[in-house]
Amino acid sequence: MIPAAKQPAVARALKEAFGVTEFEDIRMMTAGLSPALAFRIVLRGCPYLLRIVTNTDATAGPSRGDQTHHFACMRLAAEAGIGPRVWYTSTEDRVSITDFVDARPLSAEEAFVRLPGTLRTLHSLPPFPKAKAGNYFDMVDRFIARLAKSLPESLTRELSELYSRVARVYPRHDESDWVSCHNDLKPENILFDGDRVWLVDWEAAFLNDRYVDLAVVANFVVNSEADEQLYLQKYFGESAGEYRLARFFLMRQVMHIFYAMVFLSLAAAAGKAVDASLGAPDFRSFHRRILAGEVSLADADAKLQYGLVHLKQIQQNVRTARFQDALQIVSNHRPQR
Repeated sequence: MIPAAKQPAVARALKEAFGVTEFEDIRMMTAGLSPALAFRIVLRGCPYLLRIVTNTDATAGPSRGDQTHHFACMRLAAEAGIGPRVWYTSTEDRVSITDFVDARPLSAEEAFVRLPGTLRTLHSLPPFPKAKAGNYFDMVDRFIARLAKSLPESLTRELSELYSRVARVYPRHDESDWVSCHNDLKPENILFDGDRVWLVDWEAAFLNDRYVDLAVVANFVVNSEADEQLYLQKYFGESAGEYRLARFFLMRQVMHIFYAMVFLSLAAAAGKAVDASLGAPDFRSFHRRILAGEVSLADADAKLQYGLVHLKQIQQNVRTARFQDALQIVSNHRPQR
């Protein structure tokens, strides 16, 4: 089950961390889209997660290249009590062993209560390194330019224009709200053991705008403007106020645009016809199904539906007075000195 080339590295890990060279049981984990191999192993009756990166090309992306950054963020999260305990890491072998979280279903209602505090703890960690590719908007700029080639011209033009309207006013270079972020808080990376929430898979972590993590999680737990205010109040420990609400709202629109382009491009690559006139599932119910594990975004049809879900949401939101108000509020804001 473990590739032959990686078996000596795994034996070294077991020996150094636990003083053994064999495990009592092993099971491959299939959840998630990471190219790394993940196994549930049992040692002395206790379960652990063994993770192995098999690709040795350092240019192949953060989850397949140098693991130094990934492991450092993973350890900081574990020390803060929001990530599983780390028993072993080797950047040379690209192997890690952590506690195994026996995950239970996390309802949207439970997530709404627990996740703002988890995000507050995450964003209070010592600063993660900055991304080499620049700030978040710089990366979105490049992604949109690349993804546009695989989608209908009318659709990419519409989404690019909407993105430009937000990007022109959003304080993309204001580092006062840059904090240690996870950046990939999909349900597979948020585990609930019945008592605590744990965040896993830190390969995409870097110093980023706090509103990115807040916006991604909000897809699954925020369903109204009243929810937004309470969600941000739980996170900030005080009323968010007009500016923070507006900035949060605009970041959510960036997420809708980005997710629409990413998942529609993935669907097109899988042979699905991308038609913007197609109907889409209800935004709230579809995200509840993802959170409940009823929808797998590894499926091509689900990718198409998810892209359309975000497309319809941004198309709906830009027609509201709130979108214009948020642009104006953020544009007029002057950072306090």
